[in-house]
Amino acid sequence: MPLWKDGKLGLPVKEAVKLFPELKDYLDERGRLDFSNRKARILYNRVIAKALFGLDIDYHPRGLVTPPISRYLFLKTFLKGGEKVLEIGTGHTAMMALMADKLFNCEVTATELDDEFFEYARRNIERNLAKVRLIKSNGGIIRGVVPEDERFDVIFSAPPYYERPTKGVLTEGEGVGGGKYGEAFSVKLIEEARDYLRPGGRVALFLPDKEPLIRAISERGSELGYSVRDVRFRAGTRWRHSLILGL
Repeated sequence: MPLWKDGKLGLPVKEAVKLFPELKDYLDERGRLDFSNRKARILYNRVIAKALFGLDIDYHPRGLVTPPISRYLFLKTFLKGGEKVLEIGTGHTAMMALMADKLFNCEVTATELDDEFFEYARRNIERNLAKVRLIKSNGGIIRGVVPEDERFDVIFSAPPYYERPTKGVLTEGEGVGGGKYGEAFSVKLIEEARDYLRPGGRVALFLPDKEPLIRAISERGSELGYSVRDVRFRAGTRWRHSLILGL
């Protein structure tokens, strides 16, 4: 498990600056990093990915600035190591696909819809010499995207979770899950996943601390015959959920 000097998962800003000196341009007079600045967030998260996880990640200038630690903590809730896994919507960083390959020794397939994000993901996979199979999505989730005869131990995703477009940092493609609580994409994913899971397989969703969203997905999961487990964990100052649905 990657740890920093104090035994905790993290990286002090002072140590990050030693690794990426250009971060000095974003420090205030007290040596604090300006996390409101997008370039500063990208640089800091690139340092985290490199120092803690050994990954060289390039971020798309308009994509979500994916925090590596939260993604690693999510994967730890359901991966044991060595599984055959499918990630739906790996994004421009391909962060979780790379971690599943490099840190958990999984056989990884990942999908991505956006053309530019797909190209960034492809380059990140090549840059890190990963064995991730990347599939260009055609707008579908699993059915019609992944070969029908494929079966996986785990299907996971950080799905979109807003019910309508927002003015936040997420693009519409990244953020809008649809439905009353943003659950529509996730519900369709768990519906389709049943046909692509091996016996005893599971689906894992990385979700915000949004109770109506989690309840809506959980209820549909129970209707479909999944066992449902909600693992709440803290990543930085925010709470996140790993919703794990098993057959």
